[in-house]
Amino acid sequence: MPFSLHQGDALTVLASLPDDCVDAVITDPPYNSGGRTATERTSRTARQKYTSAGAEHQLADFPGENMDQRSFTFWLTQILTEAHRLTRHGGALVLFTDWRQAPAMSDALQAGGWLWRGTMAWHKPATRPQKGRFKQECEYIHWASKGPVDAARNPVYLPGFYSASQPRKDRRHITQKPVEVMRELVKIAPPGGTILDFCMGSGSTGVAALMEGYDFIGVEKTEHYTQIASERLTEALHASTDRDDYELAGPEA
Repeated sequence: MPFSLHQGDALTVLASLPDDCVDAVITDPPYNSGGRTATERTSRTARQKYTSAGAEHQLADFPGENMDQRSFTFWLTQILTEAHRLTRHGGALVLFTDWRQAPAMSDALQAGGWLWRGTMAWHKPATRPQKGRFKQECEYIHWASKGPVDAARNPVYLPGFYSASQPRKDRRHITQKPVEVMRELVKIAPPGGTILDFCMGSGSTGVAALMEGYDFIGVEKTEHYTQIASERLTEALHASTDRDDYELAGPEA
């Protein structure tokens, strides 16, 4: 089964999945960041935080962006604990973050049972300069493993730095990640393995997984973005095969 999508709450969906069913967890959770003060971070919508005033697109908002840091860390720890249970021994976690939440996310992944391996940089060349300030042109990617890394099982050499702009043409999500970056990240899983993204959004992780020959399990809370992800993954699947081998599940309480 190349891909299975679930619409529902991430913690609820993950609790329904069996132990040791995925080889890597690659995800971009809502940062609950994007503000200079606690009030700005907890009172504004995702669109208000992450979309500039002159943005041409009218992309849909997404929930889960109004927790303070303690609540966010607690929430993420619960989900990463479940994700750890689902991951086979030696599997990897790849977790996007920004500079504000990097400490909280590293705490959450370790509290969830993962062995923190390091942090990579994602450089975004098209970000705007800021007068009198350093340019904020990077987000970060924590990675971790479930126990020791079995390099013999997946003898790849992957970079620790990625440079690519967010999609401008055919963009479907406010915080959409470039597929070219995701295609490199999914290679942390052994060939033919299964990748989980519990904050799937518009499905870029899944598109990359299918393009690189992996199976994919995606979880998304909103019906709107679940449908977009389904369309994108179906298109990616049909680009490489004529099979209609997928499952769209949910909504799940």
